[in-house]
Amino acid sequence: MSFKYNASTLTTLESIFKENHYVIRYEKGRFQSGYCILEDKRVAVVNKFFETEARINALIDILSQIQVDVNLLDEKQLKLYEQLAQQKLELE
Repeated sequence: MSFKYNASTLTTLESIFKENHYVIRYEKGRFQSGYCILEDKRVAVVNKFFETEARINALIDILSQIQVDVNLLDEKQLKLYEQLAQQKLELE
């Protein structure tokens, strides 16, 4: 991947969700995939015991399942989102 698994990347991913009116909550739960999406309420719940890398991977998985309005993103957010979209295309 062309980005680093660090707190800055996690913050940028979280801001993409925030700009698209999603709330991310880190809580304890029995999620098979490590996360849960409540689409009607626009809430994503991620296992609070995940380390930074696992949180980033969970948020990337969630991003691929929701509608993202790229017009709401700033330059840094858009760059990361496009990198993720490009990587997804390469994997398919």
